[in-house]
Amino acid sequence: MLAAVRSAVLEGVDGRIVTVEVHVSRGLPGYTVVGLPDAAGRESRERVRAALLSSGLEYPQQRVTVNLAPASVRKTGAGLELGVALALTCAAGGLPAGVLEGIAVLGELGLDGGVRPVVGTIALVDALARTGIEHVIVPAANASEAALVRGVNVRVARTLGELHACLKGETPWPERPEPPPTIACAPEGDEPLDLADVRGLPQARLALAVAAAGAHHLLMVGPPGVGKTMLARRLPTILAPLEHAEALEVTKIHSAAGNHRGPALRTDPPFRQPHHSASMVSLVGGGSSRVRPGEVSLAHRGALFLDELPEFPVHALEALRQPLEERLVRVSRASGTIEFPAEFLLVACANPCPCGRKELECRCGDVQKTRYARRLSAPLLDRFDLRVKVETPGNEPGESSAVVAARVATAVARQRVRLRNTPWRRNAHIPAGALERYLALDDVARDAWVGQCEVRRLTGRGAARIRRVARTIADLDDATEISAVHVDRAAWMREDLW
Repeated sequence: MLAAVRSAVLEGVDGRIVTVEVHVSRGLPGYTVVGLPDAAGRESRERVRAALLSSGLEYPQQRVTVNLAPASVRKTGAGLELGVALALTCAAGGLPAGVLEGIAVLGELGLDGGVRPVVGTIALVDALARTGIEHVIVPAANASEAALVRGVNVRVARTLGELHACLKGETPWPERPEPPPTIACAPEGDEPLDLADVRGLPQARLALAVAAAGAHHLLMVGPPGVGKTMLARRLPTILAPLEHAEALEVTKIHSAAGNHRGPALRTDPPFRQPHHSASMVSLVGGGSSRVRPGEVSLAHRGALFLDELPEFPVHALEALRQPLEERLVRVSRASGTIEFPAEFLLVACANPCPCGRKELECRCGDVQKTRYARRLSAPLLDRFDLRVKVETPGNEPGESSAVVAARVATAVARQRVRLRNTPWRRNAHIPAGALERYLALDDVARDAWVGQCEVRRLTGRGAARIRRVARTIADLDDATEISAVHVDRAAWMREDLW
């Protein structure tokens, strides 16, 4: 007999629909899995067999063929095992014919018949929901996460034996477990992070607000202890909250990476801070056995903070150039190409020289300074919209995070309205070909823009970037038009650092 059930596997950060087909026929007892399974899929035979016997169910002593369709796509992970066990039982006559129609199944099996959680549940359930599946059976540990996807009836599977009885109508379906109480994480130090903690640095504070409002990449250069890292770590306190669609997208990525540990969507923009010893694969994504998202994808819709930027491996920094420009990562392998979203705000800090001392106290020679500066290529530096020198801080108080966040949220709302019928979300995303339409300049502002481009000898990319930054500054000032003052301020925040 033949039985089939729908399931899904991860492909990057998205779910890929898989149809699990099981055929039981006469012949010598055997178990064959076809359809490009990985090592975990090939090993499923013993887990499925032990789970069925431990649950008091019959394992057919016949020839069993398991096909994972489509056969041209490689299947990774053990999340198909529960579907294989149910289809095998149905094909052997242990379940009524047609009981698996309209139902999708996700789950890994233990030898005792327990149903274990799978990685990337939100992405898998969302992919199944898009095909019209109304009922999805998931492990109990993934039930709250699966319920975040709208339009799907989530059913809980705790053990294979209990699930078998529920499908036959012998016992009612177990209720979805209540999510655990959310425990607030303790902030760093004694007080929550706030921009009011940073004294002085008015220019750097303005650049941080502009970066948060328009998604402009920011590079701060200054001696150690001046407040660069302290300022950058307070960026999450002024970022605008995510909309529902954005929160679902971010949660899917972190779920696929195995980082999501809560029953709710991630409504706060992610903030990632990898160590400077991070490899290129950990930054942009990749891998051999399973292609995983990197830090740039985990920072999607949020911010990526790279402290001590010149200390990162040069080849890893150069790999950031394409994601910074296209806002996605393409990982190519022999089996195909996988795309990861990477729409993030890059904030980086660096010292002016290897020793990091002030100019009068620096002991570095010209050769050392040149070698240090060359770790950051001109094409990479050109992709920073904002390049600011951070000098010795003063003692004057600044605005709190709540005040700046309100102004940033207003600026973001203006951009969403202005760009609502376009594929772009922030000013930094507007391509050069659309500048005249969405970032129009009057005669005075245009003269100021052309003059700044000539004086600073800006590239075409640099000229477009100061125009986008000027629009963001105007949004923060609640101005309808871009003025010459906004253009000059934007050009001032694009300094030659070395």
